[in-house]
Amino acid sequence: MKFFKNKNTRVFILVVGTLAIAGIVLSFFFTGSQKRFIDPRVSLAFELYEKYNGFAEAGMYDSVFVLMDTIERIYRQYPHYQASYEVGVLYNNRAAAHIAMALEPGLDSLKRDSLLNLAQIHAYSSISIYTTWIKYWGNLSEEEIRQKIKPYFSPYDELFRNKNTGRFIDKRVSQIVEAQVETLRRLSVAMTNLGIVLRHQHMLDDAVQKYLQALELWPDNLAAENNLNVIFGKPLRQRSILRTIFPKDRI
Repeated sequence: MKFFKNKNTRVFILVVGTLAIAGIVLSFFFTGSQKRFIDPRVSLAFELYEKYNGFAEAGMYDSVFVLMDTIERIYRQYPHYQASYEVGVLYNNRAAAHIAMALEPGLDSLKRDSLLNLAQIHAYSSISIYTTWIKYWGNLSEEEIRQKIKPYFSPYDELFRNKNTGRFIDKRVSQIVEAQVETLRRLSVAMTNLGIVLRHQHMLDDAVQKYLQALELWPDNLAAENNLNVIFGKPLRQRSILRTIFPKDRI
C-alpha cells in the first residue's frame, strides 16, 4: 500500500486505468470473427489501434500521438465517420495521455499546466463528440441505423465487392448497436479524465461534479469513484479480478 501514498501517483494509476478501459473497448472488435467485414475504408485504423496499448503502457507518448493523428486522418476522409464515436475515442485517449504526462514526477509547473490545458481541450472535444453521437444514434433500432448508413456505403459498392456490400453494412450496424451501450461508458471515462484535469487545476467543486456525472452514466466506473475518494480522504476501493475483466452488466 506504500505505493499509493503520493496522491499524484495514485491518480496517475487511475489515469492508466482509464487508458486501459478505452483500449479494452476498442480491442473487442479484433477478436475472432469480429475482424470479418469491417469497413475496408477504415480497417487500417482498427489495425493501428492494436499498437495503442503497448505504446501507452510503455509511456511512448510521441508514438501515441502520431498513432492517434494517423487514425483520425483515416476516419476524417469519410462523412459517416467524421463525427462518430471512434473519433471521440481518439480525443479521449489524447486527453488521458496528456494527463499521464502532466503527472510525471519532476515536471516543471509551466510544462505541467500546459499539458493539463491540452488534456482539458481534448476531454471537452471527446465529450462533445460522444454527446452528439448519443443524441443522434443512441435510441435508433437496427433497421433505422441500417437506413441511415446505407447512403454512406452505396457509392463504394465496387470497393465492397458488390454482393458483399450488405455484409459490411451488417457489420457496421452491429458496431453501432454495441456502441449504443459502450459509448455511455466512454462518455463516463471522458468525464472522469476531465475531472482529473480540473482537480489538478485546483477546481475541486467542478472536478467533483464531473466525477458524479461520470458515475451517473456508468455507476461501475471505479476510476471516477476512487478519484472522489481521494478528494474526500476515503480509502480506495479495489475491483475484483472478475469485475475488471467483465463490466457489471456482462457478468
